[in-house]
Amino acid sequence: MRFAGKTAVVTGAASGIGKATCLLFASEGATVIAGDIDEAGGNDLAATSNGKIRFKRTDVNVVEDIKALMDFAAETCGGIDIVFNNAGAGGAREGIDEIDAEGWDRTMNLLLRSVAMGVRYATPHMIGRNGASFINTASIAGLEAGYSPTAYAVAKAGVIHLTKVGATDLAKHNIRMNAICPGFIQTNIFSASLDVPPEKKEQANKIIFEISNHTQPIKRGGQPEDIANMVAFLASKEAGFITGSHFVVDGGITTGQPHSWNPDAPGIFDALQTFVDADQT
Repeated sequence: MRFAGKTAVVTGAASGIGKATCLLFASEGATVIAGDIDEAGGNDLAATSNGKIRFKRTDVNVVEDIKALMDFAAETCGGIDIVFNNAGAGGAREGIDEIDAEGWDRTMNLLLRSVAMGVRYATPHMIGRNGASFINTASIAGLEAGYSPTAYAVAKAGVIHLTKVGATDLAKHNIRMNAICPGFIQTNIFSASLDVPPEKKEQANKIIFEISNHTQPIKRGGQPEDIANMVAFLASKEAGFITGSHFVVDGGITTGQPHSWNPDAPGIFDALQTFVDADQT
């Protein structure tokens, strides 16, 4: 019961990582204020929580909605102890040579501005709370090229740096801030980003996570609970000496090229040796 008596706000709460984190916080004693645009999913989540999770419809693209969510949490519970800025989607898919300003701004508002405004409007309700903490969802796409469309990657890199500089802004209030960088996690974000029809999403997700079995040292797709566990740790007193950092939870996919951990995968030196051998013959 690490969070007994605590109030946690979670955005993007109706499914995937957000839902798993709401359930974990609630199971460990927190009162959870869940925000999402998915009213049906959010209400279902709250209805099965024995009053531990309360849902408020929130569109993080709308700054007024973010403020209303934080104010609702404070008015309902007397303050806020934990905020998990998690809401997001794939955003615009065009490359930097094709994207238009509207797509760029829409992606930045959803993935980066929403985090900044979540911090802005929650902070007044967190000052003076013992162990207050923000956790922001970034991504391995914010660390390296090749894991997402460009706008998404840039926004997530922004979340990582916002977390670092934001932690210094909030140090005077004794509020910590950290970020998580998930890898391939079994949610609908990939199929949604690819505009997969609803009736084919389950099949598409299975294909995506079968691929992940062969592209990372831990041979399974990540589960929302894998991320929720890291969020809970960062929110807990056990992480009380950690702030301004980002934590990669990715099954090892960013450790290196497949040949670095899979002896059966061809590596650059194998390719060079094949070239040399062929040249000599």
